[in-house]
Amino acid sequence: MSEPTERHEARTLLAMLATERADPRYAEIERLSTLDLARTMNEADASVSAAVAAVLPEVAAAIDAIADRLAKGGRLRYVGAGTAGRMAIMDAAECPPTFSTDPELVKAIIAGGKAAEGGAVEGTEDDEAAGAAAIAADGIGPADAVVGLAASGRTPFVVAAVREARRRGALTVGLSCNAGTVLSDAAEHRIEVEVGPEVVAGSTRLKSGTAQKFVLNMVSTITMVRLGKVYRNYMVDMKVANQKLAARAVRMIREITGAGAEEAEAALAAADNRVKTAVVMLELGVGAADAEARLERAAGRLSGALAA
Repeated sequence: MSEPTERHEARTLLAMLATERADPRYAEIERLSTLDLARTMNEADASVSAAVAAVLPEVAAAIDAIADRLAKGGRLRYVGAGTAGRMAIMDAAECPPTFSTDPELVKAIIAGGKAAEGGAVEGTEDDEAAGAAAIAADGIGPADAVVGLAASGRTPFVVAAVREARRRGALTVGLSCNAGTVLSDAAEHRIEVEVGPEVVAGSTRLKSGTAQKFVLNMVSTITMVRLGKVYRNYMVDMKVANQKLAARAVRMIREITGAGAEEAEAALAAADNRVKTAVVMLELGVGAADAEARLERAAGRLSGALAA
């Protein structure tokens, strides 16, 4: 098949996607007042939650599989291009401060690399070889999990990365906003959040981007809950890196243990700013070293350390 023919077929297939279509409901948006246009966009965004709700069983299955890999020492990688890639970077970047994870545990791979993190790098999303090479360069293997994100479900860089990850034995998930996508076929787990046409036709940073952000929130947060990084609904593994976080840590300790402010602050200081250690110290009346040992025996789970 000639290159012009391939390009023509690619354009034809792209035009058929729901996320690329022009919705007649939004045909006159440039005539709307700012307030009416804001209402229109808000109403469109409100439909995203229902679209995500429709695929929650698929999301949950993928999360359970990801958590299982990470619990056994594997890593999680997001792969995306453009907006999806930058959202993936943002979600991955929040894991170390929120859950005290090793920076290597959850990372994002974006088409175009560092240059694409702050803006568009044209053409990189079409580079299949680069997608596969990025997976190889990261040493992805059977212990790892890879989530590919593409609103269209056809981005060559992402599809190639997911295929290479699956070839290497990694768990693979395809997250797209269309049905029956190439990305879904490439992955072991498919998550297709069908949000429909955008208010501005083809601008998949809108509803599609919101849907992907919703799912990424679930993937990272629920995985960390499953790994014992959350106690009740407290982020007890967060890093205390500034005054705001120190105040939050003291508040968590007080609410969990019933300790007074001074007692909680003293325990946090003695625990070297580790919230879980401080809680064990106060709840069980032990020193920092004993509390740490109890947490280690419980694989870092606060509930297990308190029950032992």
